[in-house]
Amino acid sequence: MRYLCLPALLVLWVVPFTAPATAQPAAQQRRQQEASQSQEKILIKAGKLVDVRAGRVLSNQSILIQGDRIVQVGPDIAAPAGARTIDLSDATVLPGLIDNHTHILLQAHPTPSDYDEQLIKESIAYRAIRATVSAQIALNNGFTAIRDLETEGAMYADVDVKTAINRGVIPGPRMFVATRSLAPTGMYNPTRFAWELQNMPTGTQFVDGPDEIRKAVREQIKYGADWIKFYADGGTQFRDGGVHSRPNFRDEEAKAIVDEAHRLGHKVAAHAGGREAIEQAVKAGVDSIEHGNGVDDALIDLMIRQGTYWCPTLYIYQRGGRNANSELNQFRAANFKRAVEKGVKIVYGTDIGGYAWTETETGDFAIMVKWGMTPMQAIQSATIGGATVIEQQERFGSIEAGKFADIVAVAGDPTADIAALDKMLFVMKGGVVFKGR
Repeated sequence: MRYLCLPALLVLWVVPFTAPATAQPAAQQRRQQEASQSQEKILIKAGKLVDVRAGRVLSNQSILIQGDRIVQVGPDIAAPAGARTIDLSDATVLPGLIDNHTHILLQAHPTPSDYDEQLIKESIAYRAIRATVSAQIALNNGFTAIRDLETEGAMYADVDVKTAINRGVIPGPRMFVATRSLAPTGMYNPTRFAWELQNMPTGTQFVDGPDEIRKAVREQIKYGADWIKFYADGGTQFRDGGVHSRPNFRDEEAKAIVDEAHRLGHKVAAHAGGREAIEQAVKAGVDSIEHGNGVDDALIDLMIRQGTYWCPTLYIYQRGGRNANSELNQFRAANFKRAVEKGVKIVYGTDIGGYAWTETETGDFAIMVKWGMTPMQAIQSATIGGATVIEQQERFGSIEAGKFADIVAVAGDPTADIAALDKMLFVMKGGVVFKGR
């Protein structure tokens, strides 16, 4: 989340807030409960259906849903007695999208003082209320699942929002949360307060030394963390033809984070921008690298050997066309293309919350395609690939019998024009329609 040491400062592009188009929350809750309890049957008629497992588009398919699950997929499925039919014969139907890097409790911070004000002047309760709006926006954008990578000083409020969604109290995507995140003393925001102020809120949980680290990992898991996240570095410098940084943790500390999380059955994500921090994190055994601006040819090979996922968050660095032709972006584009060609496991993530929730959540797709992915590969990174990194591929991420009925639809064909994903016509999660017909 710290970008101030990049060659150019990121400037927030604010657009007016538009309330998401959705059914009344009470009606959504009632239908969610009814779908799971009464086993309502729905037949969706899909003009086109994206089969992300096979990497192909099928025509004139039907999807039979009972309760919150898909029962059958194929052509010429007859509607069972009493089933409700949803006609999407003029649309392209896809699995619900997955954003593997969000911050629902953060509302953008173009300057350090904007970040500080959220931590100091907004209570955690108020931030959680705002987070419920962010969650609903994500769902209406077509993201039926998100990996929310830390609360930025809001403690374990992401677990509470997740619980409220799971219980049908509020609408939102399936959430996989990282709670507080970890950094060494002094290596994360805020860092500008007078030294006399010893009890100011912090954007992450500060830990030093392997023993303290192991205790913090256990604590975060105790309070509901699905993932553990740590800051492998902070600021980066583009020099000598690459992106460099000084790792925050010592090697043994980074290894302690990973080993303890894995011992307890949880995965680890590392914020890592410079090549030194990326290399340290990958060698320590992290499951995903976040941002990874310094990924180069050697690191690509290392990540492939280790089986490390990469969540590159491309859009946030060049919103509004900024820095598009910079030497840094040319470096990143070339290495992203090499990573695609060599087979790095790349998953879709935006870092939204680091920029305003009122902006697009689909902006990364166009850059991924521009930098070397096919539209189908970009879609797979946000569906079956995105589900795999969070180990949910047996539950969602593709439209197949037995999986949750997490389904979206757009006009046009996103496998031909990825921009079709920018406007969702229809969003269903667990057999409940939250947007559309």
